Amino acid sequence: MEIYSTGINGGYRVGTGTSDATAIVAGAAALIRSKFPNLPAQEVAHRLTATAIDKGPPGRDDEYGYGVIDLVAALTADIPPLGFETPSITAPPATAAEEENDGNSTARGLVTLGVLLAAGGGYLVWRRRRRGDDPPPRISR
Repeated sequence: MEIYSTGINGGYRVGTGTSDATAIVAGAAALIRSKFPNLPAQEVAHRLTATAIDKGPPGRDDEYGYGVIDLVAALTADIPPLGFETPSITAPPATAAEEENDGNSTARGLVTLGVLLAAGGGYLVWRRRRRGDDPPPRISR
């Protein structure tokens, strides 16, 4: 599975390992925790896996795990708490229009990545200013 990330010299790169995925999942978990501050860690993980877009064989598999994170769904879907799922419910079959729009998941993934990177950059700027690491202002004569 290809994961787009920032690279050296201001470029981008494609990664395939869990190290790249870990940062994205951690950011998604942080956003869920910010929206649902009292949600236990198990429920945050459940929300991510319950709303993931399944890839490969149905269900969890060794190549894709639970699938690709759908952050919008994870933040907005009505997810029953652990222990109250209904395993007999299956998703309706995809329509032809949905199959044609499969590229939308890639676009959503890139938008999610952009949001996570922007949030991380904003946090670093905020932290730097809070610590007083900004250089002193220049005085012009």
